[in-house]
Amino acid sequence: MTTDGAGNVLGWQLTPGPAGDCPEAAGLLAPWPAPAQQVVADAAYDSDALRAQIAAAGAVAVIKPNPRRKHMPHFDPLAYAQRHHIEQTINKLKHFRRVATRYDKLDSSYNAFVALRVSTSYLN
Repeated sequence: MTTDGAGNVLGWQLTPGPAGDCPEAAGLLAPWPAPAQQVVADAAYDSDALRAQIAAAGAVAVIKPNPRRKHMPHFDPLAYAQRHHIEQTINKLKHFRRVATRYDKLDSSYNAFVALRVSTSYLN
């Protein structure tokens, strides 16, 4: 899921449970024509390819580096604190038991309910 600095949802991608988050990040960041100043993400999104894509878009990657990296990229912990916007948005979305426990059997039904919740003023 991507959000702006105010926690408004910009997009999301449904993935299978065992799939990683990082491969989907490039697709979520690509369609936005207005470049962001910063892209804040947790350590699951720490990849050189994603950092290169963010830099090519003219933004700064604020991604917590994986502790196993040989060459640690620059990391700004104060800017990283802004990650709470996405966490709060997902928390509000999960207040709906149907989303949190994934009662829907079809991806299309689940996506439709997420779209309904995102489009309401509850999340904004």
